[in-house]
Amino acid sequence: MEVSLASHQELSEFLASVERRAFKHAVYAVQNDAAALDIVQDAMLKLAESYASRPKEEIPPLFQRILQNTIRDYFRRSKVRQERTPVASMFSGEADNEEGEFDILEHVEDAGDGRFFSHLPDLRLAQKQILNQIEEVLRTLPARQREAFLLRYWEEMDVAETAGIMGCSEGSVKTHCSRAVHALAKRLTRPE
Repeated sequence: MEVSLASHQELSEFLASVERRAFKHAVYAVQNDAAALDIVQDAMLKLAESYASRPKEEIPPLFQRILQNTIRDYFRRSKVRQERTPVASMFSGEADNEEGEFDILEHVEDAGDGRFFSHLPDLRLAQKQILNQIEEVLRTLPARQREAFLLRYWEEMDVAETAGIMGCSEGSVKTHCSRAVHALAKRLTRPE
């Protein structure tokens, strides 16, 4: 079996294709648009600098692993920063509120392919409302449930790939996904 290494063009196309989803994934994890953008950029740089010569079929799960590790690194650095500079951390909530609720994906359309939203206004509104509800619930999920759910259903990875990226057993992935799906179902079926 011949192994095909990823070309520079293929790596660029892959990164362009996952950029928006990776950004949203990071936003769900860190709850901060600027930090999420930095995380995605760092993950993309790490992939391009250290793993560009890998076979192209290894690139997607490798990128997801790098992204998850970069998110974990963000939390580790944040924890150290808060322990060393507690006064500065008191102002982090204020800075976020001054920026307001800005979602970059709401301002960048779906490239006209119609994949995400209907072109009919009433259906488009209903789809956006459901997506907003899903995003709200995802933000409230524990980190491992959110990670498993996003890898399985957002990134469309199988259980084995997800377990490899998360560094846990396939059974744990199934449990995390099941709990996340139940939380989503409960919230989405609850009458408002």
